[in-house]
Amino acid sequence: MSTLAPAATLITAGRRQPITDWRPEDPEFWRTTGAPIARRNLYVSIFAEHVGFSVWSLWSVMVLFLGPQYGIDPAGKFLLTAVPAALGAVLRLPYTLAVARFGGRNWTIVSALMLLVPAVPMALVISPGVSYPTLLVLACLTGVGGGNFASSMANINLFYPERLKGRALGLNAGGGNLGVPAVQLVGLAVLATAGAAYPRLVPAVYLPLIVLAALAAARWLDNIPGARNEPGALREAAREPHTWVMSLLYIGTFGSFIGFGFAFGQVLQLQFHDRFPTPVDAAWLTFLGPLIGSLIRPLGGQLADRLGGARVTFWNFVAMAAGAGAVLYASRERSFPLYLAGFLALFVFSGIGNGSTYKMIPAIFRARAAAEAARGGDPAVAERRSRRLAGALIGIAGAVGASGGVLVNVAFRQSFLSSGNADAAYLAFIGWYALCFAVTWAVYLRPGPRRLPGV
Repeated sequence: MSTLAPAATLITAGRRQPITDWRPEDPEFWRTTGAPIARRNLYVSIFAEHVGFSVWSLWSVMVLFLGPQYGIDPAGKFLLTAVPAALGAVLRLPYTLAVARFGGRNWTIVSALMLLVPAVPMALVISPGVSYPTLLVLACLTGVGGGNFASSMANINLFYPERLKGRALGLNAGGGNLGVPAVQLVGLAVLATAGAAYPRLVPAVYLPLIVLAALAAARWLDNIPGARNEPGALREAAREPHTWVMSLLYIGTFGSFIGFGFAFGQVLQLQFHDRFPTPVDAAWLTFLGPLIGSLIRPLGGQLADRLGGARVTFWNFVAMAAGAGAVLYASRERSFPLYLAGFLALFVFSGIGNGSTYKMIPAIFRARAAAEAARGGDPAVAERRSRRLAGALIGIAGAVGASGGVLVNVAFRQSFLSSGNADAAYLAFIGWYALCFAVTWAVYLRPGPRRLPGV
């Protein structure tokens, strides 16, 4: 297994012997050897991914500190929260491939240390007088934290047998997603104690945690032997229509979660400035939505197991459209309780949708494999192909879906620029969710010979 650089080689030196035999599907091997190693790697991976998500979400907090002395209008602030989402989306696919290329342990060390690239200068230079282009570059660089999710999921996927992957990946994803409310709670603590004059304290809090994540990866993570990328699977998945259907749906679920997580604090202050005249007032509520959305994500997977992923996803998008409609109505009527309830509902259903759409992906290819076997194909070959394509689709859909965070923030930016309120953005969200539930029904639920059973 190759390494990234001399630095990574030095970190690897002097460590326990690497794993040379890995057979998680062998029950005896799993019971005696595999399970303890997999759990150790999962716990460290959750921590490292959590820190990565927190760095990715830093600007959802930092914009609350940028008062009039910084000279940045609301449109400029929404751009500051859009660019991290953009870079995070772009990096997801190469980060996924990096795990097999460099080794999960090696890449986790390097990707954790890369979080210092935005965090260190943010802790040094952010104060009144800093130029907007500088802030924009620093905001963009925090996007490296968004790539950590993809590499972490790809790495943990290698450790667990098929029957346990759902739970392990759910814990890994949920622990990472909790980085969004965590950094917002850190921001709230800084605002409540030091005040809005010290934004540099927020990234400074994460500097030792970033170093700790890299050290923990060096000490307790492992590289899995034999892991390799399959470029053919990516090309084949890119030609598969279900890849782009699921990417569209994931824009609606994960894109909404990360986009609203980045924008919620700003929108609260802009829509209800009389109720939230200072950043600390808004920060008390900013973390609630991402926290609820992160904690409820496993429920989406459980409901999909019981009721079917497509059915849960369909009704989930209906509920998201209703939630966005409630937010639009509350915004026009200046009803803060209804506005808050509607927005929290959007976070709840984006979390449920994250779980249900992830469950749909392997189910699609299992159904296809069963259909191939029924037509006389080799069941083993069909099953291997379904796993290859499901893994590739998850990588592509994860990258495309994360771009929804950009679209949410751009929608808010354009809405406030054109009309001074967010009504146009809410109408766009309603339209998108309507498109998603229509596509879900047409492709996966509509009765007919082409319907895939069990999705």
